[in-house]
Amino acid sequence: MQLVLHELFTFSINQVTHCCVGLTRLENLNLSFTAVSDGSLRKLSGLTSLKSLNLDSRQITDAGLAGLTGLTGLTHLDLFGARITDYGTNWLRYFKALRSLEICGGGITDAGVKNIKELVTLTLLNLSQNANLTDKALEMISGLTALVSLNVSNSRVTNGGLHHLKSLKNLRSLSLESCKVSACEIRKLQAAELPNLVNFRPE
Repeated sequence: MQLVLHELFTFSINQVTHCCVGLTRLENLNLSFTAVSDGSLRKLSGLTSLKSLNLDSRQITDAGLAGLTGLTGLTHLDLFGARITDYGTNWLRYFKALRSLEICGGGITDAGVKNIKELVTLTLLNLSQNANLTDKALEMISGLTALVSLNVSNSRVTNGGLHHLKSLKNLRSLSLESCKVSACEIRKLQAAELPNLVNFRPE
């Protein structure tokens, strides 16, 4: 069962989340660009069948993520614009089945990646817009060998950190735009270590 409430403005978010409470077989829920907040998220904690949850909202913080830890079956979690910090990444340990994770609100540093590196089933990881991530983040991400897609754009990653990615043999897409990374160095890495890499930026 899937429910998409993208850009919903007619009803209050409390009305929407109240309606969701009884949908215990719901597997996919999209609340992106709604007024969803930390408080309203607590009403979703009983939707334990959820596999995919999209919460692209600036009103979501660490407290909201903490309220979702009962959703241990999640495989896709989109917190693109949410204001998650390093502290909030501690709650990610409850989501061992995650295959796709997006946290792009700007509040994550290398310290937060220490928790993300434990999510070994990830195939897609988007940490773009977190401007304080450095090459140390790539070093920690290097253990996520199932990754197919990685985005750490708009960060402090440099050419010097690219060698950390050589263990990601399944990687097909790599985005490091607006970093101190050159296309030439990515091509060298592709030729020597990443034979499956077909899409990368900068090009």
